[in-house]
Amino acid sequence: MTEPRPEAQYTFRRRGGDALRPDVRIYANIVKGGMLGLSRRNWSGMEHIPLKGPAILVWNHYSDIDPLLVVHYVYNAGRHPRFLLKESILRIPLVGPLVRSTGQIPVKRGSAEAADSLRTLERELAQGHVVIMSPEGTVTKEPDRWPMRGKTGIARLALESGAPVIPIVQWGALGIHDRKRDPKFKLGRKPVTVRALPPVDLSPWQDKEPTREDLAAVTDRIMEDLRAGLAEIRGQEAPPLFDPRQHRSDESESSE
Repeated sequence: MTEPRPEAQYTFRRRGGDALRPDVRIYANIVKGGMLGLSRRNWSGMEHIPLKGPAILVWNHYSDIDPLLVVHYVYNAGRHPRFLLKESILRIPLVGPLVRSTGQIPVKRGSAEAADSLRTLERELAQGHVVIMSPEGTVTKEPDRWPMRGKTGIARLALESGAPVIPIVQWGALGIHDRKRDPKFKLGRKPVTVRALPPVDLSPWQDKEPTREDLAAVTDRIMEDLRAGLAEIRGQEAPPLFDPRQHRSDESESSE
């Protein structure tokens, strides 16, 4: 098993990673074929994704199609992509059963079942799997598509499991699909950059019972690493973490 070069652009899967069932390989290659037809890859940092053992992969979510770009990258890195997905996706005829069969993890937002999903993620990590999460829980509301404040579930999962948190930053998906544009979807291969970063340093919060303040601080640290990595590939200075709750409060005050 050899580690990839930082600029690895694997056409095929990296050797030595997760074994996959034949049906999962078929579904993954369908997604991969679609992404190869829609994107021109600029990949790097794959050496930060371990070939074996648990890891929490987090990504900046700003487009409806960017999860598929992350699936492609993680699959080629040699791991089985397991996403935390909105439960409603799994109710879609035909699509839902296929997605569930590949080991994806449903969650109902704002419900008691969200805690059950967290426990499911813990079990996946305990079995040596990787799980993929958007800490924001939805497409960012930041006007220029920068990361916003995340939800603290990611912090609790990281501290309780001890699994490394590895940021994956990506940019370029808006060239393929943008919900704010008409038409939203555009054909043709668009340049897309995907880069895995070193694990987030969470050592100041390890080996102790975390407080609410600790969970918020860990979540911010994760989002700040994502923001810094995104600033590098965008070639722009990143703004402070966007807080949608504060934004709603400001809008309410301005309307009075």
